[in-house]
Amino acid sequence: MEQPLSAAARAELLNGLPALLLPWYDTNKRDLPWRENRDPYRVLVSELMLQQTRVEAVREHYVRFLRELPDVQALAACPEDKLFKLWEGLGYYSRARNLQRAAQAICEHGFPQTAEGLKKLPGVGSTRRARSLPSPLNSPRPRWTATSCASSRGIWATRAPRRSCARRSPLSLRPRTPRAGAATSRRA
Repeated sequence: MEQPLSAAARAELLNGLPALLLPWYDTNKRDLPWRENRDPYRVLVSELMLQQTRVEAVREHYVRFLRELPDVQALAACPEDKLFKLWEGLGYYSRARNLQRAAQAICEHGFPQTAEGLKKLPGVGSTRRARSLPSPLNSPRPRWTATSCASSRGIWATRAPRRSCARRSPLSLRPRTPRAGAATSRRA
């Protein structure tokens, strides 16, 4: 039977991950238009577009959308038929409606400065809320999204269902060890 790692061993493993992942990211990251500007409006637009949609599908839509609706005021005042035409190809039109309703709320009350304020915006869940805060208000704690959770399953043995993965602390997870008799392979 596999022995769980001590808290110190888990912490040591986690502390070493950034030294491995960040250089890889710097070398391999994709050039994506929403990484160029951390303006809260642009972050919110990209987050709602990227929800349940492939990055490649969003790339051109994002640029075109911001060309037509460059700020929150333009989005808030946009006629619904134009908004849907700009959103065409991304699916889930409720996201476009929520984005416009959020823009209207922002025009009326200003951009929320707290997580609680963002929580009140239509279409903004906990992950989006954390990413959409203006950068001085972002906390340094890690964000567990579906993508990071799926990635972590390759590093950590999580027997929990996927839906509960985001609620688990990474320190409570065990590093993956090969099963007896399982073939091991390393990707170059």
